[in-house]
Amino acid sequence: MGTERSGGGWAGDGLRAGRRNLLRLSAAGAGMWALPNAPPALGAETYPSRPIRVIVPFTAGGGTDVVGRELAQMLAVELGQAVVIDNRPGGGTVLGSDLASKAAPDGYTLLLTTSALAINASLVKGLPYDTEKGFSEVGLVCHGPNVIVVRPDSPLRSVADVIRVAKADPGKLTYGSSGNGSAVHLAAELFKLTAGVDLTHVPYRGAGPAYTDLLGGRLDMVFGTAGGVSAFVKGDRMRALAVTSPQRTPAYEGVPTVAETLPGYEAEVWYAVFAPGGTPAPILTRLNEAMRKVTAAPAYHSRLAGEGLTVAVNSPEEMTRFMRAEEARWRRVVTDGRITSD
Repeated sequence: MGTERSGGGWAGDGLRAGRRNLLRLSAAGAGMWALPNAPPALGAETYPSRPIRVIVPFTAGGGTDVVGRELAQMLAVELGQAVVIDNRPGGGTVLGSDLASKAAPDGYTLLLTTSALAINASLVKGLPYDTEKGFSEVGLVCHGPNVIVVRPDSPLRSVADVIRVAKADPGKLTYGSSGNGSAVHLAAELFKLTAGVDLTHVPYRGAGPAYTDLLGGRLDMVFGTAGGVSAFVKGDRMRALAVTSPQRTPAYEGVPTVAETLPGYEAEVWYAVFAPGGTPAPILTRLNEAMRKVTAAPAYHSRLAGEGLTVAVNSPEEMTRFMRAEEARWRRVVTDGRITSD
């Protein structure tokens, strides 16, 4: 009897163990079948959960400030997190761009830059980043003309005057830009190629110092962005000779285009937002949707229009195609003009 009880006990223990194992296996199986309905991994649903840094590879006070600071404020409201501008000038935008490309691809470090990113792909030898793989496109923000400006007392009154003086004394006239490889630098180099003249380039670490030297009489002219020079022109501290867009712009009423003197010339600047390469698509989409919403506000349109800029947000995929086309376009200018970043 005792042995039977013991045997029965062993059998009962075995049955109970079997039932426990079966329950564990069933639970595991249920867990596996439930995986498709499990909560998703951390991604766009919880992004952003902390402040976002936007690297601007220019000094404060340039055209990028006009575009970026108000955009950052509006994005902060839309995304529910602080969006902080971090000016990192140097190397013709290379320093700031490199910093952004090497940041974690999690959407918390972004790059707001200009056409310079596409230009530098062929202009700067030995870039510390891969232009195509180092960045994920978020989207275009806006575009607009560059503007050739001089001091109010300058004897240069028109594009024709610039060409006449430059041909009479090659290299005498100086022009400042926000740096080697910047969009305004290449706009000026395209001007030189189209007009067949020689101007001396004086690069700066950002637009602000170039404007200061123009006003101080240390430069003959500046190729600046529409947003960057707008306040100076409106305040009669600078005089606009021409805009580089195909058509005149209401923001610079009465100012002719370069193309009116040099047919076919066109060199607009664009502003766009990028994330580090490899940033997940849902985060890029979330950012792009937020950009579209805030830039659609009439106040933002009006603010940029006053600076000669046009809001033109595209999708991440469209921005990628646009970038490749811009790289090819400016590569031809760099090659034909034998332009270097030195």
